[in-house]
Amino acid sequence: MSEQLEDIYRDYIAALNGRRVEDLDRFVHDRLTYNGEEWTRDQYQALLADDLQKIPDLHYEIRLLVVRSDHVACRLWFDCTPQQEFLGIDAGGRRVSFAEHVFYRFRANRIENVWSLIDTDGIRRQLSMPEKQ
Repeated sequence: MSEQLEDIYRDYIAALNGRRVEDLDRFVHDRLTYNGEEWTRDQYQALLADDLQKIPDLHYEIRLLVVRSDHVACRLWFDCTPQQEFLGIDAGGRRVSFAEHVFYRFRANRIENVWSLIDTDGIRRQLSMPEKQ
């Protein structure tokens, strides 16, 4: 089961990196819980599509992946250049690097719960530093 779930998760990340958010129906239930709130898949898809639009060079890099039973835990790494406000922060087209720690619960091989934690303070610190010449 764990190997199958790992393959499904890696396919999900490949779809995001390929900017194929329309493929989310393969990976996400119609209704899910995102950070404790009830969402539809369309809302979740809109969130991801918005990130991809604001960050043209967004790439999801799996740095650590743990799969157990019906859960996936992942440390994703991003080194990207947001072109607009991102996570409530005006990035102004400056490059930032940060991690997202995200946990998923799957049911019937599709995501039904997402818990995401991003180091927004670390992003703010990077953006408050003077740009290197």
